[in-house]
This record gives sequence, structure tokens and C-alpha cells, in this order.
Amino acid sequence: MSSAPTNPWGRVDDDGNVYVKTTDGERLIGQWPGGDPAEAMSLYVRRFEGLETEVGLLEARLKGGTVSPDDAAKAVTKVRNQLVDAQAMGDLASLVTRLDALQPAIDAQREQRKVERAAKVAEAQTAKTRIAEDAEKIAAGNDWKSGADKLRALLDEWKALPRLSKSADDELWHRFSSARTTYTRRRKSHFGEQSTLRDAAKVVKEKLIVEAEALSTSTEWGPTAGKYRDLMTEWKKAGSAPRNVEDKLWKRFRAAQDAFFTARDEANSALDAEYEVNAEKKIEILAEAEKLLPITNVDAARKAWLDIADRWEAAGKVPRGRISELEGRIRKVEQAIKDATDSIWKKTDPEKSARADDMIGKLQRAIDEVQDKLTVAEAKGDAKKAKDLQKDLESKQAFLEMAKKAQADFS
Repeated sequence: MSSAPTNPWGRVDDDGNVYVKTTDGERLIGQWPGGDPAEAMSLYVRRFEGLETEVGLLEARLKGGTVSPDDAAKAVTKVRNQLVDAQAMGDLASLVTRLDALQPAIDAQREQRKVERAAKVAEAQTAKTRIAEDAEKIAAGNDWKSGADKLRALLDEWKALPRLSKSADDELWHRFSSARTTYTRRRKSHFGEQSTLRDAAKVVKEKLIVEAEALSTSTEWGPTAGKYRDLMTEWKKAGSAPRNVEDKLWKRFRAAQDAFFTARDEANSALDAEYEVNAEKKIEILAEAEKLLPITNVDAARKAWLDIADRWEAAGKVPRGRISELEGRIRKVEQAIKDATDSIWKKTDPEKSARADDMIGKLQRAIDEVQDKLTVAEAKGDAKKAKDLQKDLESKQAFLEMAKKAQADFS
């Protein structure tokens, strides 16, 4: 047998027994009878290195935060148990010391995670409370189109959040779930009512279509156009029919209207062509009428207007597109003659002239009275009263001048 190799942490004796040195003395860790002691020692050193590597990896993972405190504690316990009767040669006590040194870090990380979990739970409670409140708002509203999608999105958000305490989680979930149930029931009821209303609208619109189609061949353009307006009002009041028939119903209703109004437009176009001759006659009459402006001789203008007005009516209808222009021009002449006539009447109105004469008489008598009083006051030397009477006299004289001017307008 070759000479035994040396190792500060163990030995192999002549009988092949392998020992490791511990703080309590040597401990038999194996036997290698008849074998090479160097190979035996190498085997047990490698086992120690394996344990050392495990401790090193655990230290690195804990430092890097890649292992949870609970998993780290389990790993420490596992390695510590392996070290108790480890069949390995090396400084086993140092590994125990290193494992002991990990405990404060594990405790610190456990406390940190506890704080983080508490914060996440608080955030989750806030989020779940908001989700419940949002769901209750949706349940109380009438957003039938997108409300269901919003509730589904809230449910997905809820599922992604961590659980709270059982009582808190159950309470908020009950609020959220009840809101969803309430919304679903109300939405179902709403669409049930809508379905009933749509079916009723379908019946009404089918009747309106029958009426519209019956009117489509009418040639009573004015009254029938009014009836179509009434039918359109009823159509809008009826509401929407089921979606699969609404468009079909509208196309039939619109087709009946189009048939009538197309026929009316064609008839009106024919009339417009016929009325164009009348328009040319009225343009000639207008030229004659507009020569009366401005009015210089009212009697002559009134006499001429009577003839012009008769010929204007006799000329007949004009195209619809020209009515506004031609009527506007002839009415302008008519108004000018009326205004000129009214102006003369106002000036020669006997009643107004009489009122002006009466006013002049009253003012003259009042002026004479004030003048007499002014003479007396001046004779007495009452300067203040004389001054007041002088102002009164001047005021009444000014009114007298205006009354005389008005009388002149009536003469």
C-alpha cells in the first residue's frame, strides 16, 4: 500500500478507515480496505466540494433574490442535515457557519416580502373596491351596447389581482357579482321590451307602406305631398323594426315616395316650360311698372298701377324658380305707390289738420296769459318771478313754432 496522503481535515489509516476532523474530534466517515488511500481521500474531498458548492449557490441565489425566503430556509435545513453525518472531508464547521450566516438575510427577505404582500393586498383591496363600484355604476345605467364588455374586462382585471382576507374578498366579490347579475337581468329585460316594441313597429310600418304605395300614383300634388309628410312623421314615431327587416321596410316605403315625387317633379317641369311664356310677359309688364319709380305724380302712378295690376294677374303663373324674383320686383312698385298715397293722405288728413289748428289756438292763448303776467311782474320789480315767466314764455313760443310747422305740412 502506498503512503497515505495528508489533508488538514482528515486522514486514511493503514486499515483503510477514512476519518474527518470536526470540532468534537475525528469522525469515521467510511472505509477503503485494500484500496489506494489517495483515491479514498480524493472521493471524500469531492463530496465536501459538492456540499460547499451547494452552500455557495444558495448564498448567491439568496443575494440575487432568485429564491424565496421559504425555499431558502428549506434548502438551508436540507444542507444542514446533510452536514450532520456528512461522509465528506473538509471544513464542515465552516459550512455550518456559512449556513448560520444566511438566516438573518432570510429573515430580512421574509419581512420585506411580508411588507410587499401587505402593500399588494392594500392595492388589491383598493382596486377591487373600485371594480365593485364601477360594476355597480354600470348595473345602474343603461349602457346596453358596451356595458357587458366593460363588465367582462372588470372580471378579467379582478382575476389578475391577489386575494384579500376571506371576509374582505367575499364582501367585495358579492358586490361585484350582484352588480353583474343585476345588469344582466336589466339588459335582458330591456332587449325583451325592445323586441316587443320592434315587432309592434314592424306592424305599424307595414300599414304605412300600404298607404304610401296607394298614394304613389296620385296626381293631386299638393294634398298628397302633405299626406306623405304625415306618413313620414308616423314612420319616425313608430320606432325601429327588427334589424333583419328594417332596411327592407324602409326601401319599400321610400320607393313609394320616390315614385310619387318623381312623377310630381316631371309634371312640374312640364308646367314650368309652359309657364316660361307667362314669365316673359310679366318681365315686359315689370319694365313698364318700374318706370313709375320714383313716384313723382301719385295720381298718375295710381291710375297706371290699376291697369298694370290687372295685366299682371292675367299673365298667369310663372315657373316656381322665378316666382320669388318677379313677385319681389312687382311688390316693390306696389309698395312705393302705397307709401306715396299714404304720405299724401297724412298731409291732407282733415282731422289731423283740425287738431293742429286747435293746438295753435291753445298755445297762443297760453302765451298771451304768460305775457300779461310777465308785464305785471316787471312792473312790480319782481325779478325772480319775471325770470321764471320769461323761460315759460320762451318754451311755449318754441312749441307754437313747431305746431305751425306741422299745420303747414297738412295744408
